[in-house]
Amino acid sequence: MSLKEFIFSKVFVKNLGLALVIAVGVVMILLIWLNFYTRHGQASPVPDFFGLTVEESAKLAKKSKMRYQIIDSVYTTLVPRGCVAEQNPKPGFKVKKWRNIALTINAFRPEMVAMPDLVDIPLRQAIKLIESSGLEMGSLSYKPDQSINLVLRQLHNGREIAPNDSLQKGSVIDLVLGKGLSSQRTTVPDLIGMNLESAKNRILGASLNLGAFTYDNSIITSDDSLNAFVYYQKPEFKDDATQQLGSAIYLWLSMDSTKLPVDSTLIVVPDTILASGIVHGVGN
Repeated sequence: MSLKEFIFSKVFVKNLGLALVIAVGVVMILLIWLNFYTRHGQASPVPDFFGLTVEESAKLAKKSKMRYQIIDSVYTTLVPRGCVAEQNPKPGFKVKKWRNIALTINAFRPEMVAMPDLVDIPLRQAIKLIESSGLEMGSLSYKPDQSINLVLRQLHNGREIAPNDSLQKGSVIDLVLGKGLSSQRTTVPDLIGMNLESAKNRILGASLNLGAFTYDNSIITSDDSLNAFVYYQKPEFKDDATQQLGSAIYLWLSMDSTKLPVDSTLIVVPDTILASGIVHGVGN
């Protein structure tokens, strides 16, 4: 029998058709299995684990048909110790069932840092050293001294703290500075449109203190509080307005842009730019 006759024979055609049916069947079974295995179209939003204990996180993960894994710990004041501070993926992100959620918890033991030596250095340099050391800038007070705007004392909770002493990361450091031998004043900075962090840096850079700050009812989430902007300040900014060194400035913040004055815009000031106000008779 020739090759041509074999190809067109009933036996060959029958076997070829059977092979095609088997191949199509295998492909269909494979597609059905892959669809089941990957749970196509069964994605669910990731729940919010922020602030939950490990036990609460385990219950929530099981209820949501997901897995969790603690991958790291950090120190933060946003949540109690041992509670979830960060998660990946973020809440609301859609994932397949039994996806592993990476959690970072707040450390049970706070991280400790060394207190830098700030005495006899200018205010702006002191602020940078405090922040780079993992500490937080507190309030400023002034006393008559030959120096002007130089650090005379560094305090924590009202007590003098020596260089290299161990402090909990995030501790607040207050500074006592010299104001010269005469009454020194500083210009009131324009803070309208700034977020809280930028406004605080500009206030400190102008040798003033941040007093109380108030959010209006447009602030709902923690992200809102970070993005809120100053729509009113007291004392108000004027070209000739001045305050004694160490005086407080009070802020009102909102997410409602209609509260801004007509000629104002939202301003984002880098942390490295601490002040636009110039202190009268005060050196940097």
